[in-house]
Amino acid sequence: MNPQPIGIIPGDPNGIGPELIAKLMSRHLDPEQPLIVFGDQHLFEMGAQHAGVSADFLSAPHIEYRPMETIAPRDVQLASVTEVAGRSTLLQMDAALNACQAGDIGGFVFGPFNKAAMHMAGLGCEDELHYMAKHLGFDGYICELNVMGTLFTTRVTSHIALKDVAQTITEDRILEAIDLAHSIVSRSGIDQPTISVCALNPHAGDGGNFGREEIDVIAPTVERARAAGIPVDGPWPSDTIFLRARDGRTNAVVTMYHDQGQIAMKLMGFERGVTVQGGLPYPVTTPAHGTAFDIVGQGRADVGATKAAYDLVCTMTRETVS
Repeated sequence: MNPQPIGIIPGDPNGIGPELIAKLMSRHLDPEQPLIVFGDQHLFEMGAQHAGVSADFLSAPHIEYRPMETIAPRDVQLASVTEVAGRSTLLQMDAALNACQAGDIGGFVFGPFNKAAMHMAGLGCEDELHYMAKHLGFDGYICELNVMGTLFTTRVTSHIALKDVAQTITEDRILEAIDLAHSIVSRSGIDQPTISVCALNPHAGDGGNFGREEIDVIAPTVERARAAGIPVDGPWPSDTIFLRARDGRTNAVVTMYHDQGQIAMKLMGFERGVTVQGGLPYPVTTPAHGTAFDIVGQGRADVGATKAAYDLVCTMTRETVS
């Protein structure tokens, strides 16, 4: 069976996305994997110039290029947060999502977005994941997953104030996060993945001395998930669980709040991290780093995370089809 095409969009025009996509497409593509590429030709040409490569990758035999006009060349302002760049990003995203719904592509990878620019342009949601879900009419459970090699993390709460975390943690939310982690890791090509769950409090609550969330909520949910057939353990103290994860003793970590996992993952390899827009009907990935305005236009952008995002969406698309 021939693999289903995946999509590629360059991301924020003012950041390193066009350079990264040019580097990816000129050096790191699987010639057996068909692609559909969306975006303005001048953005790909600019990215190729920054990367020091030729822009003829758009005419490769396995690539279908669908040109767009989302931003005029004169409106590209490198290293700047602008409404017009945010609008370009939203139009790119819409095109890729529409192609997913039409069955043209099985998923897509995107260059880094700038949330501030997208909000200026009318994002209307807390982040791009919720925008994608709204565009697709999807109302199921969604949450970002961060990936470093074969290690995945997801979280029970995300973009909320730290003071609100404890009251937001419920058995159902934890179970949804465990289910999502198990589903995504299974689709990434890892057979029989194991999941570990973080505690909320220091020393996993120290038997109730530092809080009862582990006793009353987290541990019972872990048992619930295990009874349902998911290989899951915990709750583990967050200052030791990532040592186990680093040593390959688990495939995924479910954390209770945003920075509990983000700090550990970025310390282990910020330049290699991938973000999966988890829960959507189609696999969507991006490098975990941002638009890197401090190095844009200098040819210094490291393509490693973008290559990892591309490889992962290819694998997930094949697993979805099979």
